[in-house]
Amino acid sequence: MWLEPVARDHVDQLRLTPDVAAGTLTVEPRGVRDGVRITATAYDGRRKVATATGRTGAPLTLRIPHARLWSPEDPFLYDLKVSVGGDRVGSYFGMRSVAVRKVNGVPRTVLNGKPVFMMATLDQGFWPDGLYTAPSDEALAYDLRMHKKMGFNAVRKHIKVEPDRWFYWADRLGLMVWQDMPAMTAGVDPSTAARAEYEREMKQMIDEHISSPSVVMWVVFNEGWGQYDVGRVADQAKSWDPTRLVNNMSGLNLGADGGAGDIMDEHGYPSPALPPHPDGRRALVSGEYGGLGLAVPGHAWSVQQSYVDVDPSAYTDDYLRKLAEVHALACRGGNGAVYTQISDVEGELNGLMTYDRKVVKPDVNRLRAAQRALIDDASRDTVAGCA
Repeated sequence: MWLEPVARDHVDQLRLTPDVAAGTLTVEPRGVRDGVRITATAYDGRRKVATATGRTGAPLTLRIPHARLWSPEDPFLYDLKVSVGGDRVGSYFGMRSVAVRKVNGVPRTVLNGKPVFMMATLDQGFWPDGLYTAPSDEALAYDLRMHKKMGFNAVRKHIKVEPDRWFYWADRLGLMVWQDMPAMTAGVDPSTAARAEYEREMKQMIDEHISSPSVVMWVVFNEGWGQYDVGRVADQAKSWDPTRLVNNMSGLNLGADGGAGDIMDEHGYPSPALPPHPDGRRALVSGEYGGLGLAVPGHAWSVQQSYVDVDPSAYTDDYLRKLAEVHALACRGGNGAVYTQISDVEGELNGLMTYDRKVVKPDVNRLRAAQRALIDDASRDTVAGCA
């Protein structure tokens, strides 16, 4: 920790909103009184791309000509320098758009206007030496780098909000993030005060990470844990951030669905599943599946639970068989799948890595090849490989 002096007029936060269709970036400094002179300049490396000057209290718009778009295949980031009065801050941004639209009559998730299949893991972010705190910045980056090495293009950050550096690495490495709102207690009807606090903290989460290009989806509820007013709360999240997808609940509870959000999300173990009654408007995903369990001697904690145990010699083959089922769901309109999970935790042995990150269980090269093929096939206007 450290303290440093700041100017009287200083920036607490930048809200950066790309508009790919218009070729613009909107810059809104937070925490500054109105009427202070502001200048923002965007750079591609050392080359100045755009600059704009105005006064705080109104958004500042930079025109980004022939923008290089951010994607998992090309996670390009522009640098940004902003001066507000006597204050100077540096940041970065990615030009990208995300939406759901119909392609050949099927609701599809689209990135930068093109269909994209999101292949993710469930990432709970636990560590044996710090529980919810990673031991280092390198550790935060390691898990995300392993996602890329295994061929994933997305990650679902489950029931946790990571520090800003985690999002920096997701932005830099190129992973699409489904960000969960940390859930309340399962099976308990939350009080009026708990509901108000939940929504206050969800607004805080969205505001804190609204400028991160990697974040493509807010997950409002999970599996009925503390669910209430699902439609209203999902609509509230969308009003706070209309530029991203909203998943009203991961793990569909039809009785509480409310018809809100951009996504319909079903869970299935060990096989992936899609919502049984599509509404023809929202895109379908399998928000959790898999859970193949493998204990590695010397690297497994004492509490050992998995959805299905597998033989070490068959682990990669079993994973790829489930991946083939994911491909079959893509043929039925699936837009993404989330494998449980990237690493073991203290009570579960279904990670692709052990809890201490010392052992990687599958054949990484085979996973990468198969998952890249799936993403390529399922990210076309008409999904390839379908009968």
